[in-house]
Amino acid sequence: MPHRIPGILYIDDDEGLRRLVQNELQRHGIQISVADSGRDGLEKASTGAFDVIGLDHFMPGENGLDILAALKRLPNDPTVIYVTGSDDINVAVAALKSGAGDFVIKDVEGHFLTLLRKSFSAAVAQIQLKRAKQFAESEIRAANVRLERLAAKQAAMLREMNHRIGNSLQLITSMIRLQASSTQDLEAREVLRQTAERVIAVAQVHQRLYTSDDVRYVQIKPYLTQLMAEQQIAAKERGCELVIDVAELRLTTDQAISVGIIVSELVTNALKYAYPCDGGPIRVSLRTSPDGMCELVVEDDGVGRGDASEVQGTGVGTRIVDAMAKSLGAAQLFDERHKGMRAIVRFTPGSGEEDGEAADTQA
Repeated sequence: MPHRIPGILYIDDDEGLRRLVQNELQRHGIQISVADSGRDGLEKASTGAFDVIGLDHFMPGENGLDILAALKRLPNDPTVIYVTGSDDINVAVAALKSGAGDFVIKDVEGHFLTLLRKSFSAAVAQIQLKRAKQFAESEIRAANVRLERLAAKQAAMLREMNHRIGNSLQLITSMIRLQASSTQDLEAREVLRQTAERVIAVAQVHQRLYTSDDVRYVQIKPYLTQLMAEQQIAAKERGCELVIDVAELRLTTDQAISVGIIVSELVTNALKYAYPCDGGPIRVSLRTSPDGMCELVVEDDGVGRGDASEVQGTGVGTRIVDAMAKSLGAAQLFDERHKGMRAIVRFTPGSGEEDGEAADTQA
């Protein structure tokens, strides 16, 4: 890791003890510097080169506790091992209260050298662990910053991609409508019109993703409301009332596309077949049920499925709806008790299953 080995300094006015301590640590591969007075020690420690400092208590004209207080005021706040020849435990307690990390009591036999070495080693190990932790945390922060920048860049690229896809699909829609307007065959014109509506359902999702903060999701209420704008006009022309009742839900992009296509197909089917003579209501609702499932319902009070289903046509719309429901991990159901036609698709929000297994087959 890119940081230096902790520096060790031992402050003692006794030259013999300084040499003993220095030899003991160097014999175990630990490099140590020495100072012969508190003033000398403070001057060396102020360079910031030392992280662990051994400090003798009794020095001529100096109090080790005063030196300790000065050492703890240094910017790098070194770990201080307080060394005293006094058996008075109050000296050690005072040192610890003043900020010493540990204390060692000298003895005439020299056993304290081993204790001092171990105390120095423990302090060095603790500093190295602290530095390793700080280094790891800084690396994590830097990695998070890089990830955030990358995510922002990818999001911007996705928005731009969705914008271009939406524009391309709008262009395709315009060409299909142009072709429809120049086609004399009424059946072919209707097929082209329905094709254009299916492309619009996909294009509007991409246009919404272009202005979204999160390109993974689509707010479904404004999407369906805008998607049904042209159908509202067609409904009025047929004397029908198209009612849109959609909760404030957020669906994944793929789910929004599937829901949009399903709604377009079922509403178009209802406008064509539900009311052969007089108009009537066509209702679209999307709500969350108590069990957490999304329930999409398209219904009318018309002649019913027996006479009004798309089996009268090519059946393409029915196959498209079934395929879109399957992409949601659901199945299209019909409420046979309802007067008219009532289609229901229930699915789990945010986790459409690609394998097409029905999420719930109860209406």
